[in-house]
Amino acid sequence: MNALNTQNTLNNQNDMALLLIDFQNDYFPTYAGAKNPLVGTEAAAEQGAKLLAVFRQQGLPVVHVRHEFPTIEAPFFLPGSDGAQIHASVAAQAGEVVILKHQINSFRDTDLQKVLDDAGIKKLVIVGAMTHMCVDAVTRAAADLGYECAVAHDACATLDLEFDGVMVPAAQVQAAFMAGLGFAYANVASTEALIAEVSTDSAANMTAEAL
Repeated sequence: MNALNTQNTLNNQNDMALLLIDFQNDYFPTYAGAKNPLVGTEAAAEQGAKLLAVFRQQGLPVVHVRHEFPTIEAPFFLPGSDGAQIHASVAAQAGEVVILKHQINSFRDTDLQKVLDDAGIKKLVIVGAMTHMCVDAVTRAAADLGYECAVAHDACATLDLEFDGVMVPAAQVQAAFMAGLGFAYANVASTEALIAEVSTDSAANMTAEAL
């Protein structure tokens, strides 16, 4: 099912949460022994870390999601392995929720929706990996569940793919999936733009609470 770290509720001062998906060691090319390195994971995590810092500074809710496959025969994210741990650059701090999942969709067989709903979360800012799998899946599922979603495109990473003999470079995979999400499921924007939006939204809520 799922596991949380030190708590299973969010310290909510806002109806917006940052959702970090699968920023785990096996995806980082610079991590020794990475079993499934992506293209540009370090750069994506660096952008994700900027959003993470803003959310922390403003006391906004943060949820980390990490994936473990249930068997040791898995190609990566083996249960209990170092490769399945969250990368140090975006590691959870004490008190931040960590959801453990075994499926592509972060809502499936986890308490993610309960954690968000119990905290009154209505808006999600989503970052992570892989763009074409778990980021895409959680964004579409969240939108279908009624959450207002934003995706930081430069804080997400993917890899080169192949279909029917056609090689698709990671940049094109990224563009295609972000275009799809942006069409109907999410506000797809840069980290810089979303930081500005988060700051504005947080300030507006603080003003409303003071009145």
